[in-house]
Formats: sequence, C-alpha cells, structure tokens
Amino acid sequence: MNPIYSIKEATHKIEHYCAYQERCHEEVVQKLRSMKMDSDEIDTILVHLIKDNFLNESRFACSFARGKHRIKFWGKIRIVNELKFRKITQYNINLALKEISAEEYLATFHTVAERNWESVRETNLLKKRKKCCDYLLRKGFESTLVYEKVKELENLDTD
Repeated sequence: MNPIYSIKEATHKIEHYCAYQERCHEEVVQKLRSMKMDSDEIDTILVHLIKDNFLNESRFACSFARGKHRIKFWGKIRIVNELKFRKITQYNINLALKEISAEEYLATFHTVAERNWESVRETNLLKKRKKCCDYLLRKGFESTLVYEKVKELENLDTD
C-alpha cells in the first residue's frame, strides 16, 4: 500500500533521492509518478529541485558519460543511445562526450579489444573475428575502429 504524500513530504523524499545519486529529469518524474503525485505537483517539485541544484541535466549527462566509459568501458555510440533513451538534449549529449578525451577513449578501446581477443577461445578464425566484432559493437564502439582493430589483432595472431 503506497502512502499519500504531501508536496512537502514528496519534495523532501525526492531531494534525498537526487542527493544520493545524479538523476535525469525522466527518472525523477517516474519516481514522482510512482508516489502518486499529479502533474501540477510534479512540475512544482521539479522547479524546486532545479532551482536548488538537486537536479541538473548537464551535470547528469557528463557524470553518466564519464562513469559508463571509465567503469563499464562503453563506447560513444552506446553512451549516446542511453542518453537519448533518458531524453537528454543533444546539447547535453555533446557536452557529455567532451568529458572523454580522444586519448583516453582510444586507450580504453585498445585495452578492451585486446583483452576480448585474448579471452575468446575459438579455433575458427572467422568465428573468433565475429565474436570479437560483435562484442565491441555491443559495447558501443564505432564500426570503423572495430574492424580495423580486429584485422590488426588477426594479423598478429597469424604472424
């Protein structure tokens, strides 16, 4: 049984929700809806959260991009798709991608690619290539980078 919250109680609860971890507007709206708040109350609470800096879409996007790249080793394509899924504006997506330097991005890509190539236990070279490419594409790396790297790793194996 869900309790009924006053605007003050809901605001207090959502402040803690936002302080615990960076949130996007969409996550906060979903949480408020699950608390049975109506759209006028949601708007009032969102304005308060933005004004008091509990909610900042740019900060969320930058933090999300840095974290997913450094911790989960995601590529730019996957990060962009996930941010779009969370209804983040294109301006904030571009801002978030600037958080990842080109050197760091390529270093991560090469590390992930080499680690995966070594871990795939497949004797058939075509199957190994496909498994490695599929993995890197799922991680969200650009196809041109993926195919060049897999060719390079293949040539190292055959030498």
